[in-house]
Amino acid sequence: MPGSFLHRERTIAPPGYSRWLIPPAALCVHLCIGQVYAFSVFNLPMTKLMGITQSAPGDWKLTELGWIFSLAIFFLGASAAVFGRWVEEGGPRRAMFTAALCWAGGFLVSAIGVYLHQLWIIYLGYGVIGGTGLGIGYISPVSTLIRWFPDRPGMATGMAIMGFGGGAFIAAPLSVWLMSRFSSPSHVGVTGTFIVMGLIYLCFMMIGAAIVRVPPPGWVPANYTVPAQPKPLVTTQNVFVYDALKTPQFWLIWWILCLNVTAGIGVLGQASAMSQEMFRGQITAVAASGLVGLFSLFNMMGRFFWSSTSDYIGRKNTYFVFFALGTALYALVPYAGAIRSVALFVLCYAVIFSMYGGGFATVPAYLRDMFGTRYVGAIHGLLLTAWSMAGIFGPVLVNYIREYNVTHGVAPAHAYNVTMYVMAGLLIIGFICNLFVRSVHERFHMRAVEAGAEVDAAPVFGSE
Repeated sequence: MPGSFLHRERTIAPPGYSRWLIPPAALCVHLCIGQVYAFSVFNLPMTKLMGITQSAPGDWKLTELGWIFSLAIFFLGASAAVFGRWVEEGGPRRAMFTAALCWAGGFLVSAIGVYLHQLWIIYLGYGVIGGTGLGIGYISPVSTLIRWFPDRPGMATGMAIMGFGGGAFIAAPLSVWLMSRFSSPSHVGVTGTFIVMGLIYLCFMMIGAAIVRVPPPGWVPANYTVPAQPKPLVTTQNVFVYDALKTPQFWLIWWILCLNVTAGIGVLGQASAMSQEMFRGQITAVAASGLVGLFSLFNMMGRFFWSSTSDYIGRKNTYFVFFALGTALYALVPYAGAIRSVALFVLCYAVIFSMYGGGFATVPAYLRDMFGTRYVGAIHGLLLTAWSMAGIFGPVLVNYIREYNVTHGVAPAHAYNVTMYVMAGLLIIGFICNLFVRSVHERFHMRAVEAGAEVDAAPVFGSE
């Protein structure tokens, strides 16, 4: 039966299975859904669907198109929260399979919306259907990798989530190239590009679903011993998924993620248009797409670097670095625009996006430290509602503050300055939230009987 292939029991790894085969499965999914970070390369072309060379009266505005990205991120968090337990119980293969259908389907539905020039269809396709695929696909490999790498949880989540950050590095130039191939005197090439990318992503995500495995109950890596004395702010207990919502730690980390993401996501969503407007005459459309890819590369590398670093300096200290350094860099961006320094602008955002990505990759390990491994995937799904909110707050701040400034006579090159100072202020609040994080009180810990597989039998040692 086809359905049995998706059952969790069919994904249990056989003896001798190498855990290093799991990261490629995760990357097959995350590199595909990471395209969302490159969606900004479609924004300007989609303002000229009718005018072709320039916007016509019936064409869409950037503020209208900005909601496509916001809806996708909102439904990412919402679906991760709603389907978190479903993903945990059914296993990663079923989740990856479902995510592939939703993500590819979102592109195909959106292609119809572009062809018919109906924006609500694109909202439904890429925003709702595709966003649901984003959420399910995003959390599907995270808890699996944490279980395969109990000795290096930060590195493990970094391996999974760096693909999401790096997806735009591939998608941005691919999108520009495909649009150029499909463009004609009467079309800008977006419809054909959506169709081709949807089919490509469907194939790669199905490969990930086919090769993913979960460790057998009680499995631990060869030569691994559980530390006798846990590190500070690292628990050896487990907290039930809905009990986590009752703890102040969950909500502090919720705000930590929300503020960190709000500060970065609006800028990342408009990175192509922003760079062209701030440095008109210096950065072309092609160069802007290259910058989107470059920022995506730092986003990707930061996810692995910072999450791996957090295994040594701790999650709380890692976030202190994000908020303190990020505040300084955001405040420096308007100065880079004032002196027309593209190099300083790129340097600031390269570091900012490395920490932005690092925040995503480090937060699952932060949750694992606070609440244990048993329900970390489901708790992570609930926490991603912070990303949903940030997906609305960030682009709205960037787009509408810019529009207000331009409407009131501010030059486009300087229209983003106030936004940068607002983002710096948000990071200061995040720093304060992180300061108050403490260990979860023992009254929230599950009893050994409730912990399920955690107390089964003697551990089964496996290979690397």
